[in-house]
Amino acid sequence: MNAYAPHASTSFEARTLALARETFDIEAAAVLGLKARVGIAFVNVVSLMLANKGRVVVMGMGKSGHIGRKIAATLASTGTPSMFVHPAEASHGDLGMVTAADIVLAISNSGESQEMAAILPMLKRQGTVVVAMTASPHSSLAKHADHWLDTAVDKEACPLNLAPTASTTAQLALGDALALALLDARGFRAEDFARSHPGGALGRKLLTHVRDVMRSGTEVPQVLPGAGFSELMREMSAKGLGCAVVADARGQVVGIFTDGDLRRLVEQGTDLRGKIASDLMHRSPSSISVDALAVEAADLMETRRITSVLVQGEAGDLCGIVHVGDLMRAKVI
Repeated sequence: MNAYAPHASTSFEARTLALARETFDIEAAAVLGLKARVGIAFVNVVSLMLANKGRVVVMGMGKSGHIGRKIAATLASTGTPSMFVHPAEASHGDLGMVTAADIVLAISNSGESQEMAAILPMLKRQGTVVVAMTASPHSSLAKHADHWLDTAVDKEACPLNLAPTASTTAQLALGDALALALLDARGFRAEDFARSHPGGALGRKLLTHVRDVMRSGTEVPQVLPGAGFSELMREMSAKGLGCAVVADARGQVVGIFTDGDLRRLVEQGTDLRGKIASDLMHRSPSSISVDALAVEAADLMETRRITSVLVQGEAGDLCGIVHVGDLMRAKVI
């Protein structure tokens, strides 16, 4: 039969979608099963990790190892010092990375991993606390651990009930629950998260301040209140920001003149030849503190529908200017 015949294609499509939906159902049931069983053991482990002065060292073989790497990364990025150590490598020297001050989070669905069993005696001898994340409290790993977290599932999503699927989903969900419970208990804030993600979008938004992106000194288009119209235009053209700040001899801001103001005056037929800056400027321009976050400057520009914001000190003195292009280059917006 032609595999690409319409009825064959329809049968394949139906089977494929049915398996996908069944996978979602089985894995969702696995996670909801954890919700029903989580209890004081989970609270005790969170308390233990919260009080720990060392690191959480996550271990796991095979698919559990892949999950373990993700859990270690999530813990580390949410305020709990953590690292992943491969159990097989631990038997060949990497166990030296683990100290008595650490907590080992050992992940194994069966709890019978030979590589994990080989290093348990050494961990116990040096006094390292072991938390087992397994499906059975009667497994070798659970019996030798100080604490046990239940990750049992009714069945794998795999049609053969062989490939780790629902079980690894349950492990990942429980690891996320640990990380988030610890995050909350530590009072971990968005700013703390940003510090461990300085290269990401959130890091740039929460760590970049106005002082980091503003233009200052001779880069700021600036004229005195008595500057003539020609001088005003030359300063605006030279600095290319579409505006000029009007500040007195002490550096105090008294107003601003923008290309939008120029356009409106021209449309009104205003004779600009005899005008000076103080005649043309508008007072009380939008400004922001040098210590503000750059994202606040972006919000101000969006709200006021402007492209530049003045940066002023507490005394009203001109510190600099931020243009929308500066924020885009810094990838704040």
